[in-house]
Amino acid sequence: EVQLVESGGGLVEPGGSLRLSCAASGFTFSMYFMSWVRQAPGKGLEWVSTISAAGSNTGYAESVKGRFTISRDNAKNTLYLQLNSLKTEDTAMYYCRKRLSVDPSSSWDNPRGQGTQVTVSS
Repeated sequence: EVQLVESGGGLVEPGGSLRLSCAASGFTFSMYFMSWVRQAPGKGLEWVSTISAAGSNTGYAESVKGRFTISRDNAKNTLYLQLNSLKTEDTAMYYCRKRLSVDPSSSWDNPRGQGTQVTVSS
C-alpha cells in the first residue's frame, strides 16, 4: 500500500523557515517523480514544486521560486521541501504526491497523506 506521510509544518513568523518532510513507502520511491502541492483555506490545490526521480531536475511555481528548495534522499525514501523567507500567503496545508507510474509524463496521483500545516503569522 502506498503511504506518504508529511511532517515538519508549524507556526512561523514572516521571514522564517521550515523544512517539510515526506516519508514514502509501498512503492519504489527512487523511480518516481515527486512533487509538493498546497491548499490554502477555501482554495484548490496549488502546485509548488516537482523533482525528478534521481533528483537532478527540479521545477518551482513562480510564487515560491528562490525561496523554496525541493530535494530528496532516495536511500531514505524521503522527500523534502525547505521553505525560506516565508510569507503570510504561504499559509496552507502542504502535501506530497507521486506520479501514477514511473513514466515521467503520467498523471499525478491525488495526495494520499494527511498533509502538514504551515501557518505564517506574526
